[in-house]
Amino acid sequence: MLPHRVLNTVYFGGGTPSLMAPDVVGGVIEKIRQCWPTSNDLEITLEANPGSVEAGRFAAYADAGVSRVSMGIQALNDVDLRRLGRVHSVDDARQAFDIARKNFARISFDLIYARQDQTVSAWRRELEEALSMAVDHLSLYQLTIEPGTAFGDRFAHGGLRGLPDDQRAGDMYEVTQDVCGAAGLPAYEVSNHAAPGAESRHNLVYWRYGDYVGIGPGAHGRITIDGQRYATEGFSQPGKWLDAVVSDVSCETAEPIEGYDQADEYLMMGLRISEGIDARRYKAMSGKDLSADALARLEDLGMIRQNRHEIRATKQGRLVLNAVIKELLAD
Repeated sequence: MLPHRVLNTVYFGGGTPSLMAPDVVGGVIEKIRQCWPTSNDLEITLEANPGSVEAGRFAAYADAGVSRVSMGIQALNDVDLRRLGRVHSVDDARQAFDIARKNFARISFDLIYARQDQTVSAWRRELEEALSMAVDHLSLYQLTIEPGTAFGDRFAHGGLRGLPDDQRAGDMYEVTQDVCGAAGLPAYEVSNHAAPGAESRHNLVYWRYGDYVGIGPGAHGRITIDGQRYATEGFSQPGKWLDAVVSDVSCETAEPIEGYDQADEYLMMGLRISEGIDARRYKAMSGKDLSADALARLEDLGMIRQNRHEIRATKQGRLVLNAVIKELLAD
């Protein structure tokens, strides 16, 4: 598939890929290099839990070709880690981070805020502690409760008491921008902060609405062939997916995406990043301009900024980005 494209990034994610043996990871990377020409600075990221088993494999992962690790630390507080259902401790996370620092030039880790009983000042201290670990990329997500999830069920049955209200959660978002910005890690995406040059190049492909191939059970992709963009999805059942691979038949579905749907996806993804979108690209996909009235209203409210063909959400606009996008898609 697409044998002549140059590959710039590889991302091992979706579950717990750090449970794979390093030689398996190395074998996948070797096969990838056989299938595609790669850029000289190929970025290969592996998601990892900060447990002792995974950390013990970091040197072998680096030898296999992994150049970047993204660690799911989630909290620097043992009580909250237990509430989040994590099995590692803060000490485990710190030790894993130190090991990763010795083996990889680029490391990111995740934290979740707006947790139960969390105060704005406590979140500020936790952020400062995270930044003291000499990290150059942080993914900082607000805890959200989705129906049908374990947290959603607990919340529906009266659990998860002490969650902050919208005002306090908003204050935590503001603190996140201020503290990370002052430390030299500005937000380049709604939930992602990085030192210049340390951005996740793989995730930028998504947000810039580039092409990417999804490989594995349930993996999604977006690829363009002969000018037509397709949405691909691997079979969700691992057994069915593997049977198809073994039988050398297609293990995924591919659906063409109409231009107006491409434009909507581009808008929803592109406004997440600080560089925003190009209005000319939106029009080329959708066949029409974005509503001048909607753009003017949002600019008057301080939610977006326009510069020639560039449209960007402001810091205030990113705080309510879903509402901004809804306004632009409504007209």
